[in-house]
Amino acid sequence: MDEKDGKKDGKEVGTKEESAARAAFFEEQRPHLRAVAYRMLGSISEAEDALQESWLRYDRSDTAAVENLGGWLTTVVSRVCLNLLRARAARREEPLEPAGPGGEPGPRIPDPLLRREGVVDPEQEVMLADSVGLALMVVMESLSPAERVAFVLHDLFAVPFDEIAPLIEKTAAATRQLASRARRKVQRQAPAPDPDLGRQRLAVDAFFAAARNGDLDALVAVLDPDVVLRSDGGAVMARHTVVLSGAATVAGQAVLWGTLSPFARPALVNGTAGAVVIGDNGRALSIMAFTVVAGAIVAIDVLTDPERLAALDLSAFRDR
Repeated sequence: MDEKDGKKDGKEVGTKEESAARAAFFEEQRPHLRAVAYRMLGSISEAEDALQESWLRYDRSDTAAVENLGGWLTTVVSRVCLNLLRARAARREEPLEPAGPGGEPGPRIPDPLLRREGVVDPEQEVMLADSVGLALMVVMESLSPAERVAFVLHDLFAVPFDEIAPLIEKTAAATRQLASRARRKVQRQAPAPDPDLGRQRLAVDAFFAAARNGDLDALVAVLDPDVVLRSDGGAVMARHTVVLSGAATVAGQAVLWGTLSPFARPALVNGTAGAVVIGDNGRALSIMAFTVVAGAIVAIDVLTDPERLAALDLSAFRDR
């Protein structure tokens, strides 16, 4: 699965018929490649950029000798994503992001995938085939680029370690260790949500009802004792970039949000029960994703960055 196979000095190769066949094959692979890129990057726009760059590399390559062209394309898009992750990590060494209470970088909430409950979206079904909830995506933001690539390719797409190793310039054994370390972090901080959407929705509805009524006890009852709330306000609303933990602390914050509860529209956020909060003026105020395990909310991930919210198509949630 080597991207370098068949390179021909960056020139377009093949006849028009061959070029058309290559384009058709790439379009056939696009949903899978987009899913890989989204899991790697947590950004819809960057994932599309990675696909465009991957297409250009594919279009300039002679792949006649490549036996597994789908695997070759997966390697290409993974290498592009790895470069983007490394560039992002380098930028984060500079104090550009809002800091938490202890001076650490604030949480980054990845771009959410949204749809109305009961509405089928085939493209999202491919993107979320492995139930990659937003909480898991948030935790993956804390992984190193090499850890993220190893974890995503092996655990989510079953790529063997010996094929991942050359990509991240590690041995297969070291790649296995990276994936294992990433897996432990993910399992510890982002437990798998309840597979029953109905039970998820019951917990989320109970949360909003208690917040609307200012019922602190009812809020604590629906929250896991160790619940974590992560909020990303971006540069514009840096004061909203926080991490809170513990049922009492999160419940106290939720009571303050009680006035927003009537504006919460039910949504599926990365495949799990959540909400889009739309104000009276039609402007999106926040997107909230909930992780529900055994009837209790263990994580709440909130995007309040007005710039990123404005870039999302939320028209389906403005009409009730």
